[in-house]
Amino acid sequence: MKNSFHFKIGGQAGEGIMSSGQIFTKFAARSGYWTFDFVEYPSLVRGGHNTFYATVSAEEVFCTGNHVDLLIALNQETVTLHRDELNPGAGVIFDPDSFQPESIRGVKFWPVPLLKLAQTAGHRLMANTVALGAVAYLTGGNLKILKSVLTDVFASKKKEIIAGNHRAAELGYEFAKSKFLPLGDFLGAKKSLPRMLIGGNEAIALGSIAAGVKLASIYPMTPISSILHFLARFEKEAGIIYFQPEDEIAGISSAIGAAFAGVRSLVATSGGGFALMSESLSLAGITETPLVVIFGQRAGPATGIPTWTAQEDLLYALTAAQGEYPRILLAPGDAEECFYLTAEAFNLAETYQTPVVVLVDKFICEAHRTIPRLAFGRVDIKRGKMALSSFSPAANKKSEREIFPRYRLADDGISRRGFPREGRIVKVNSDEHNEFGLSEESIKNRNDQLEKRMKKTAGLSQLIPAPSLYGPAQAEVTLVGWGSTKGPILEAIKELKANFLYLNWLRPFPAQSVSRILAKAKKTLLIENNYQGQLGQWLKMQTGIEIKNKLLKYDGRQFYPEEIVKKIRSII
Repeated sequence: MKNSFHFKIGGQAGEGIMSSGQIFTKFAARSGYWTFDFVEYPSLVRGGHNTFYATVSAEEVFCTGNHVDLLIALNQETVTLHRDELNPGAGVIFDPDSFQPESIRGVKFWPVPLLKLAQTAGHRLMANTVALGAVAYLTGGNLKILKSVLTDVFASKKKEIIAGNHRAAELGYEFAKSKFLPLGDFLGAKKSLPRMLIGGNEAIALGSIAAGVKLASIYPMTPISSILHFLARFEKEAGIIYFQPEDEIAGISSAIGAAFAGVRSLVATSGGGFALMSESLSLAGITETPLVVIFGQRAGPATGIPTWTAQEDLLYALTAAQGEYPRILLAPGDAEECFYLTAEAFNLAETYQTPVVVLVDKFICEAHRTIPRLAFGRVDIKRGKMALSSFSPAANKKSEREIFPRYRLADDGISRRGFPREGRIVKVNSDEHNEFGLSEESIKNRNDQLEKRMKKTAGLSQLIPAPSLYGPAQAEVTLVGWGSTKGPILEAIKELKANFLYLNWLRPFPAQSVSRILAKAKKTLLIENNYQGQLGQWLKMQTGIEIKNKLLKYDGRQFYPEEIVKKIRSII
């Protein structure tokens, strides 16, 4: 990745790896740079090796590379594990009182007494801040900007803690300045532009708020837990209720109940939780209850490696739950799409009265990226056919009260939604039902109701946007990918004459548009984070086109642009 600076900090869990990394990224973003970061940690309750990786550039960046220019090593293990990632001329900051790393050809080692300087500043826990002060000097950064970030990060702490961290950063900066030559002017302050630094989960939460969600019923599970943390933190300000159920079944059942009453509802989970939810997903299908489900993939099967990333659940998400009903599956590929597609999911759910699954993965959920500010004003709330006022009930001699014809046949398959209130009964039924929600198994009624539900698919198909084609219209290779492969692929095609067919609407599938684009491709390459090439299978089912060249990765790690460039060159 040209014209980029790559930063990594590594050490044991509990050493402030994530918080220190986020301070660095905010420092770079506030200095006027584009950034991308992500964190890696093992599936352990305590301990294990943790890393935080950030890429900084004067140009927009879509992911990180697999090389490092500056490494903060809080232990010897960090140097050992990541030595092969260090670029020629890279530097390593370490504490000589903790360990003495062996030399590496072409790599600079900068011994900084992190603990001693931290204790001088007020507490040994400020050692990472000392290191960040040294980073600011070595990269040409502005110490005042770093201190402003520290002020904001520790705003909820006592003034003494903020002052101590300011002092720790100053000591690290001055020590590095007195001992070392700078690595380069990578973080010299530029004009700050109206951008924001945001993670995928945060964007999903904000997209839900912008769309008017009122109930978030979420049982915690990696990698979607920070969605509930965000919504729980801001529930009063956003005017929502965050409900933590006892399990995933209770979570989706609660959301369906709220949606039946007219409340925009959200659930979020990962593969194991989605498996538990699948019967209730089918319930939402037959009762035509709008619902948004965030599905955060991780590497399986079963528990698998739950803190690592994968795209292994595409085919499952496309077909989960028994029976036939209109299915919508969206797969955002970056934080911006997490915001806008999540907001759109609520409109789709209520317009077509069916559940919508938003499929993401650990990499996109927990990575952070600098993006233009999100536009809440772009989010229009569309609630579909709703019977909020009086209606003309059909006669029902078996009841003294009115029964609303919730499932009345309609040319477009979409009946009016009615909500229970005084003087009105609205019945829903998980059995096949007639227009009043009463069980009926006659052949005619079964055909009428199933056909009514499936008519919605025709309307949905007219709504599908054309897939994006990035890069030149004429290219040696057309790359095909979905979801979080978007960032690495966009970085890769900066270097080669290739283009990228990117898909984020997966059901209904834009079969005609995809067929037209692929018919013009000289060569094609499928890129997925799974073993089976699941998008390739789905694409073949929908279009008859088979992509034979594949780059598949299933070790729990995301793609790096360098891997994709290497594969493209081998094909060309």
